[in-house]
Amino acid sequence: MKAAAHTVVAITPSARVIINYDTGETELRRLDGRPVAGTVVRIPPTVPTWGTTEVRAILAPTGYAPQRWRLAAIPAVLLTAAIRTCGPRRRRFHRLVQLACSGRLLTPATSTQAEYAIRAVRWASYAMPTGWACLEESTAAAVLLALAGRRAEWRHGLATDPVRLHAWLVDAQGKPVEEPKETLLYTPTYTPDGPGPARRA
Repeated sequence: MKAAAHTVVAITPSARVIINYDTGETELRRLDGRPVAGTVVRIPPTVPTWGTTEVRAILAPTGYAPQRWRLAAIPAVLLTAAIRTCGPRRRRFHRLVQLACSGRLLTPATSTQAEYAIRAVRWASYAMPTGWACLEESTAAAVLLALAGRRAEWRHGLATDPVRLHAWLVDAQGKPVEEPKETLLYTPTYTPDGPGPARRA
């Protein structure tokens, strides 16, 4: 895999996961000591679950969000779907990551605003005829917050046992917003400030 400016090398206890945020390519390699260019993120060891941890496979039901948030979520969802669909398929992941980070220079959202954004996007996206998962949902919520003049603390990260990727929003304290407790198993590998686990000063 060709190294890029936005490549993350996630070091797990048993392997390396290389995520290229410019192309969307993800590669699993064994720990062989050979250097790989990119931002290094160390994934802490987890207690083996032998596949018994339940992972949500469908979107969660929506909670309360004011009507104005729900109405504003419709163009945010449509914009996210359009950017996901238009353009080369091989650049789809990159386009969504860039869109999720587009409000990084704005004033940070409050916990309540982040909750309303996620809930409103879930409500507005139920009728989407295309594939819609955590990346699309969290990106649309970040877009909605940007439309409201707020920065979304968007995260993309990795968990092990098995190796899997996820995208979500966190509040100012780093707590996942409107997410199951299993989201704490994920280590962030990309934020609105670029590759790496933490928000830069």
